[in-house]
Amino acid sequence: MEKNALLQPIQIGHKVVPNRFAINAMEGVDADENGNPTDRTYARYEGYFTGEAGFIDLEAITCQYDSISSRHQLSIMPHNAKALEQLVQRLKRVNSNNVFVLQLTHAGEVSDPRVSKQIRVTQQPLYGFEGAELIGEDDVEKIIQQYVQSAVIAHDVGADGIDLKLCAGYLGSQILRPFNRHSWKYGGSWENRRQFAFDLVERIQDAVNDPSFIIGSKISLYEGFPGGQGTAGPESAVMDLTESIDLIQGLEARGASYILQTCGAPRHTLALVKPDRSAPYIAYLGQYFQKVCRDNLKPETVVIGGGYSIFRDGKQPNFQAVAPEKNSLLHWGDQMISEGVTDMVALGRQCLADPYLPKKLREGREQDIKWCTGCDQCSILLVNQAHTGCIVGNPYYANTLKGILADSK
Repeated sequence: MEKNALLQPIQIGHKVVPNRFAINAMEGVDADENGNPTDRTYARYEGYFTGEAGFIDLEAITCQYDSISSRHQLSIMPHNAKALEQLVQRLKRVNSNNVFVLQLTHAGEVSDPRVSKQIRVTQQPLYGFEGAELIGEDDVEKIIQQYVQSAVIAHDVGADGIDLKLCAGYLGSQILRPFNRHSWKYGGSWENRRQFAFDLVERIQDAVNDPSFIIGSKISLYEGFPGGQGTAGPESAVMDLTESIDLIQGLEARGASYILQTCGAPRHTLALVKPDRSAPYIAYLGQYFQKVCRDNLKPETVVIGGGYSIFRDGKQPNFQAVAPEKNSLLHWGDQMISEGVTDMVALGRQCLADPYLPKKLREGREQDIKWCTGCDQCSILLVNQAHTGCIVGNPYYANTLKGILADSK
């Protein structure tokens, strides 16, 4: 079946891109000691740009360096501006036909305690994060100011826009959760909790003051544990997307051009974030969450759907009841776009396995695509704060993993 829908152009904000592929924000843990990109960072992103994806999201780039996810996390502060400008200029020389956004973030309670400070906004710590330090409204105000400063830097260095990370258990999602139950400026009622995201967008809009600058957000509509985003209350495991729908509509009303859909939180419900080989059918849930977004947003607001990598070439052995030729990444991407369930397909682990997938498909070289095997060894690299990539297709990362395993014996 010809995958025409995946190769159709689409408008995101003020820019038209040539296809429906997006590169998800995949952390590479390869910044230098100042949070600047290194040659390894350049190599990864030049692959994405050469590969012709229509939308590329620069990974979880932190607005500060006190609470970070890894010791080699990219950062976006004034001292990084020159290095980021060089990165953007070099990548746009490779390919300027896409939308390139920087994902602004603060790791919050899921910061790596080996290298930084874990913080929390809830009086009662979430189970497993009892050591996180409680911060107050003044601290959160400072964090918002850091986000705004970073957004201005992103604009000034030439990025097309930003992605506000409200997912993956990072600070933004921690504030949104019903678990954030105690009353304070950004806690207790849903009206308070959602205001953090709304204030971010409004203050960034005012500071950047450029209608062509794209703003969007990657959001966990449902985190899959009691009190997580998309549940009915701070102690409830019942799915209730009322707040999530209100959130995406509120962001849209404040100028968001896209919503990047995800679900789960890696430290708590990893299989929701990236379905594994033992239960790949969890990926079908992503299509439901994408439809919720598409049904509740204006047609011009782009929905980017995640959770497709596990489908690969249709040969995942643990899928049941569906023929392989109707259960591949390309099949589902084409069908979901054609049926209006999503507008674009985000590649996560698959972009590590083969950053050139969109280009190969456009050139009619589908047989040359290197498919993600779902081995998740890239996650082992990430957890160990090592340079992160695909060990199957890249000897550099395979040797890095061998070194980690040898050291652990």
